[in-house]
Amino acid sequence: MLSKEKKTELLRLATEIRIGAVEEFKARGFGHIGGSLSVADLLAVLYGAVMKYDPKNPKLEDRDKLVCSKGHAGPAVYATLAIKGFFPYEDIKTLNQPGTNFPSHCDRKKTPGIDMTTGSLGQGTSLAVGMAMGDKLKGLKSRTFLVVGDGEINEGQVWEAAMFTAAKNVTNLVWLIDWNKKQLDGYTDDILKNKDIEAKFAAFGFDAVTIDGNDVEALYEALTKEATDKPIAIVLDTVKGKGVKQVEETVANHSMTMTADVYDGWLSELRQELSAIA
Repeated sequence: MLSKEKKTELLRLATEIRIGAVEEFKARGFGHIGGSLSVADLLAVLYGAVMKYDPKNPKLEDRDKLVCSKGHAGPAVYATLAIKGFFPYEDIKTLNQPGTNFPSHCDRKKTPGIDMTTGSLGQGTSLAVGMAMGDKLKGLKSRTFLVVGDGEINEGQVWEAAMFTAAKNVTNLVWLIDWNKKQLDGYTDDILKNKDIEAKFAAFGFDAVTIDGNDVEALYEALTKEATDKPIAIVLDTVKGKGVKQVEETVANHSMTMTADVYDGWLSELRQELSAIA
């Protein structure tokens, strides 16, 4: 169970991640804001309380790994890594600009701390399974955390990887499905209904659960739960654009182009939220 102090720390970190992501988008003028903000709480708990890593040694062999298969949420990952000391914070403001080490989607060859290149939706799931199996064969105690979008699970490759994960009992791989109910073209229910995501993973042989994915306490409990003999799938019931009211209320919030003064307003909102966390 989280102590009050630790919960406060994680709430602050989640807000700082959102601030970092918005600062990146402000510098570029546009970006994948909705799905970056929805996973900020998850990233705060992973990097603030759960994962084993070393910013001074990003290639540490027995580190825990993150595969953000919904690679367009890379800006939130970059903000997290910067806050945790993998590289100077100001560097992330070169997001998606010529010569940057921070492309719009995750690239392990460019960014320290990125464990796998992703962005072609669905492919990150197979890559994560292979990474986790490799670590298991090496006898490492590390875990791989796989972040998948709810629009992304329209891809058949996702379900092939899920079937393989369960069939081979890859218990050191944790699937995290960001169920924010929207994708590039609109609401997931209007495009291709997912129906009961938890039930689908359970049917494949996962220990599956659905939680409030914007609640750091619920995230911590689910991510630190005692291991079972099944792989874990956690469906994260989230709000796309969480933390910035205008983004939350915008239907087309997958990627947004805004003027600097709008971004400044969002940053002011987030900084007020941060100062209120105690």
